[in-house]
Amino acid sequence: MNTIIELREKRAKTWEAAKAFLDSKCDAADRLSAEDAATYEKMEAEVVDLGKKIEMMERAREIDGELSAPMRPPISAMPGSATPLTGRASSEYTNAFWNAIRGKEISNALKIGTDPEGGYLVPDEFHRRLVEALEEHNIMRRLANVIQTSSGERQIPVVASKGAAAWVDEEELIPESDDSFGKMTLYAYKVATLMKISNELLNDSAFPMEAYIAREFGRRIGAKEEEAFFIGNGTKKPTGLLAATGGAPLGVTTASATDIKLDDVLDLFYSLKVPYRAKASFITNDSTMKALRKLKDANGQYLWQPAIREGTPDMIVGKPIHNSAYMPSIEAEAKVLLFGDYSYYWIADRQSRTFQRLDELYATNGQVGFIATQRVDGKLILPEAVKVLQMATSS
Repeated sequence: MNTIIELREKRAKTWEAAKAFLDSKCDAADRLSAEDAATYEKMEAEVVDLGKKIEMMERAREIDGELSAPMRPPISAMPGSATPLTGRASSEYTNAFWNAIRGKEISNALKIGTDPEGGYLVPDEFHRRLVEALEEHNIMRRLANVIQTSSGERQIPVVASKGAAAWVDEEELIPESDDSFGKMTLYAYKVATLMKISNELLNDSAFPMEAYIAREFGRRIGAKEEEAFFIGNGTKKPTGLLAATGGAPLGVTTASATDIKLDDVLDLFYSLKVPYRAKASFITNDSTMKALRKLKDANGQYLWQPAIREGTPDMIVGKPIHNSAYMPSIEAEAKVLLFGDYSYYWIADRQSRTFQRLDELYATNGQVGFIATQRVDGKLILPEAVKVLQMATSS
């Protein structure tokens, strides 16, 4: 089996070969024949496929490391003196939770995890696995600032305008100049999904119930979250980075409605204030990434550079670039490329995720329903920290 390093090296070599082919086959107007274009598309597709395989292998290695890590800290005290785990971290609560999910007895231990709206809060250890599953399907949870809140809303103080110093003469009155403050409120919008599992699977001790629910819940909720974190309008859902109101401000508008030039990317880069560039990165979708791969600087060097070392992302103009399927594709007036420090996008999770078992609704089908719910909000707290590239209205 190829190692991750070998795959990264292979990907880099494939990209070098694709660039060389492109340079040798393009005519004076940077056009390719249909045959050459098909060959290049195939080479580029291999680069993309290798990148996806690397990501999956890196994620699998992380999961293996987490699963092989000790579940409890090492015992350093005398036997019998260790403090037992309590609440939703206790083994009693975990066992009671999964017994309830499988339709067995309801234990009094679940009282500590009862949600006011019905259902049970997931055990602490399972909650950690759910968050990992969400992050696997949600690029913004890896880049944004995620906070926990126990109430329905969270108010964040924001500096609306800053004071300034002034030159004054000796004994002249020093003018007052105070900062003005505003506030941003993060709410607790509800996202939910319903899944059905047959009674046969529930009663099969070999069926990996915990792993299945964590993975499926993570896939569904993670995808719906990420969609809102980009294009949500703030109505019963988070306010996305691309929202017309409350989203990232315009950094640059391209000259063309169908094409991105190097100058457009550079203009977007420099539209962001210097302090935010230190931790800034780009976000776009696959089709826009494909267009960016063909851009060259004034020295004939390609803008896009594949990552060679493990744990490092691909780069353009020296900054990381990430993919999300929820970024729009290139078309007139579309916002196709983000650049900024996404730690100023705050995601607020209210308490824990909740599961509820539905015994009667699907009983005639020999199935049991499960409702998984989560309360979350997201907002760009400081708009100037992220800028967006928008395509022109028409060419």
